[in-house]
Formats: sequence, structure tokens, C-alpha cells
Amino acid sequence: MAIELSDKLFDISDNLEQRKLYRFAEQLRGSAMSMSNNIAEGSGSTSNNEFRQFLNVARRSTFENANIVIILNRRKLLEEKELNDLLEQLDILCRKITNFQKSLN
Repeated sequence: MAIELSDKLFDISDNLEQRKLYRFAEQLRGSAMSMSNNIAEGSGSTSNNEFRQFLNVARRSTFENANIVIILNRRKLLEEKELNDLLEQLDILCRKITNFQKSLN
């Protein structure tokens, strides 16, 4: 799910770059990659505690992405429907990561 969501955020980043909004695009792309990258990196951990730490970074990245898309919407760079869809998906992913963290206890 993190990779699928990152694909959508990358599409938005590509659109931002076409509009010469490079900083927005770079920030969104980095935080989008952070979600799945940290899940993947954490899966190679040798302990559940270390894995939980990587999942925490991935979870925090969902909040960062939510903040960015809200700002994009407020700046009229993202439609309301797309914002709501992304926020819902980010919320679901965040909950899944949280539940996964809990299962590692």
C-alpha cells in the first residue's frame, strides 16, 4: 500500500515540477519514498525493537505527506477530491503501520 500511495504522490510531484515548483516536488517525493523505504529497511532488522523504530519513521512520513497535500490544496495546487482521497489513504496506511508495530511487541 505504501508503494501504491507513493506512486500517486510521485505523479503529483511530476505535475509540480512541470509547474516549476521544484521544492514542493522534491519534498513530496522524499516523504513519499520514506514510507515504503523505511518499511523495507526495517524488515531487514535483526530485532523487533529496531523494526518498530523504522516503522515509526514510516508512520511519521504519512503525517508529513498529509501536511504537504493539505498545503498544496490550500495553495490551489491540488483538488479537494484528490486531497480527501489521499488523506483517507494516508490514514489507512498509518493505522496499518501502527497495528503492525503493535504486533511486534
